[in-house]
Amino acid sequence: MVVRRAYVPEWGDVVWLQFDPRAGHEQAGRRPALVVSPRAYNRKVGLALFCPVTSQAKGYPFEVPLQPGGKLEGVVLSDQIKSLDWRARSASRITRASRDVMDQVIARIVALVDVEP
Repeated sequence: MVVRRAYVPEWGDVVWLQFDPRAGHEQAGRRPALVVSPRAYNRKVGLALFCPVTSQAKGYPFEVPLQPGGKLEGVVLSDQIKSLDWRARSASRITRASRDVMDQVIARIVALVDVEP
């Protein structure tokens, strides 16, 4: 018998996630999101930090393009970081972001909160 481990989001994973309910200008519905918190934290706490991904690039400075030609195309909205219960929001892995994408997203988050890396 094969025992299947339950999925726990990892830093750098791109996952499907349910963003409803939403308020104001937040992203809504079932959409992709980038995981920016480490697996150990996500597993222990049951929450994870996510940045939504959209296919509607507008050229904003906090958008980070995912690798073109990959399994999923779009831009990461690094200024819309959210702490969410990944179990309750049915997180499921789509693909993994490149190290370059992760570095760009983290750099924008650091700039947004105005701290030294």
